[in-house]
Amino acid sequence: MDRIKTMKAAARPIRRATLHHSAVEELRAMILDGELPPGSRVPEVQLCEQLGISRTPLREALRVLSSEGLVELRPHRGAVVAPVDANEIGAIFEVMDALERLAGTLACRNGSDAEFAKLDRMHGQLVTQHEAGERAAYFLTNRQIHAQIVAMARNPALEATYAGFAAKILRARSLANYDTGRWQESVDEHEGFMKAFRRRDAEEAGALLADHSRRTAVAVIQALRQPAEPEEGTAAGTEPANAG
Repeated sequence: MDRIKTMKAAARPIRRATLHHSAVEELRAMILDGELPPGSRVPEVQLCEQLGISRTPLREALRVLSSEGLVELRPHRGAVVAPVDANEIGAIFEVMDALERLAGTLACRNGSDAEFAKLDRMHGQLVTQHEAGERAAYFLTNRQIHAQIVAMARNPALEATYAGFAAKILRARSLANYDTGRWQESVDEHEGFMKAFRRRDAEEAGALLADHSRRTAVAVIQALRQPAEPEEGTAAGTEPANAG
């Protein structure tokens, strides 16, 4: 597979001490970065050689990714990278809007001062990564911020429900290329709900998180249904920043 030959050279053989965890992380990154595209078969032999692992830990990692909705384990066909359905993603985003609102409201009521301070530090890191154009790092921090807000809500039912949808939303966001304008809008939206969190304004924080989710959904669905052309001044094949 030609696309697999171009997988990032940064992937190195994995140390045995962290074999299972590292295999999951490496494969997840390949899928989210598009190196293993939707609908493609997972080249197990090639990946074993590249990562320096045997088939057993690789297949264990694939089972984890299957539970996250990133991989489908098909009988007699091996593992296939799960396709993305724009209609399904749109339906999930409708639910996520409500979950984000609830998470923001409850986080304001239940989060500790230490947790809010941590959230503020994470936001500062997000802004720095945006200014530096560090797409992958920004995307990871963005995920961590939303997970932190949900954890601060102190509601196990909310956390479990949110986690059940998060992997599919994460996948859709990673596949959708945003232009630099949308990336800036996303950062501004983060700053908006962070101001509400600093005031512990539960109603406004929840409303702004829901609005941020809706705006993200529009950008993601548009990108999934109509792949964006390279921006003016951007070399073909160069990925614009992802946001959300």
